[in-house]
Amino acid sequence: MDRIRNAFSHGKAVIAFLTAGDPTVEDSVRYAKTLEAAGADLVEIGVPFSDPIADGPVIMEADVRALARHVHLPEAMEEARAIRKESDIPLVFLTYYNPVFAYGVERFFRDAAAIGIDGVIIPDLPLEEQGEAAPFAEKSGVALIQLVAPTSKERVRAIAEKAQGFVYIVSSVGVTGMRDGFGSGLQETIAAVREVTDVPCAVGFGIHTPEQARYMARLADGVITGSAVVDLIAKGGGAADEALGAYIRSLKEAVAAL
Repeated sequence: MDRIRNAFSHGKAVIAFLTAGDPTVEDSVRYAKTLEAAGADLVEIGVPFSDPIADGPVIMEADVRALARHVHLPEAMEEARAIRKESDIPLVFLTYYNPVFAYGVERFFRDAAAIGIDGVIIPDLPLEEQGEAAPFAEKSGVALIQLVAPTSKERVRAIAEKAQGFVYIVSSVGVTGMRDGFGSGLQETIAAVREVTDVPCAVGFGIHTPEQARYMARLADGVITGSAVVDLIAKGGGAADEALGAYIRSLKEAVAAL
C-alpha cells in the first residue's frame, strides 16, 4: 500500500485504467509503461469479465475482445507480473467477485500480493458483503479499495471508515463511460469521507477531458480515467502508444498546477 500512498504524495494523482489483454497481453503490458511514462501515477488493470455490471459499452467491448483471446484472471495476473518486473508504478486490479471466488479468495489475495498488486477494486462486493474477502486482503497487505457512489448517502461514513489505499468516488449514477455532465453533491460526498479518514479520494466515471480532470482535481486528491484510455486502444489497436501518451500528458498538465 506504500506505493499507492506515494502516488498521491506529489500533487494531484492521475489514475489510468486499461483492460488486461486488450488488444493483446503484450500490448497491454507495453501500454501500462506508456501510461506511466506520460505521467500516470497509478494504473488500474481491469480483469475481463462477461457481465461487468458497472461498465459502459466501451469497457464491455474491450472485455469481449480480451475474453475472445482467452484472457481471464490468471492471464491478467501474468500481465501484472510482467509490468511489475519492469516498473514500480502502483498497480490495482479492478475485478468482479465471481472470478475471485472461482480462483479462490485466499489464493487470489496471496498471489496478488506476491506479484506486487497494491490494491483491488471489486464493484459488486459492497461493504456489507466483504466479510469473506477482507481478512485475506488485510493478511496479504493488499488494499481493498472502497467505492462511494451518489447512492451511498448515509453509508458514506461507514464505507470511508474502512478505506484503504484510496477511496474511489463515483462521479455519477450509472455505468462507466465518457460523459459531459456529472452528478451533484460530489463536494459534499468528499467532505463526508474526509471527516472520517485521511485516505486520499479519487474521482472516476466519465472523466475524459483536461477540463474535467482539472475540475475534479480541485475537489479530490486524484482523477481516474478509464473509458477514454480504452477507447484510444480500441481505435489504435497495437499502435496506440502516441495517442495514449498525448492524452495522459494533457490530463497531467491540467492538474499539475493545482
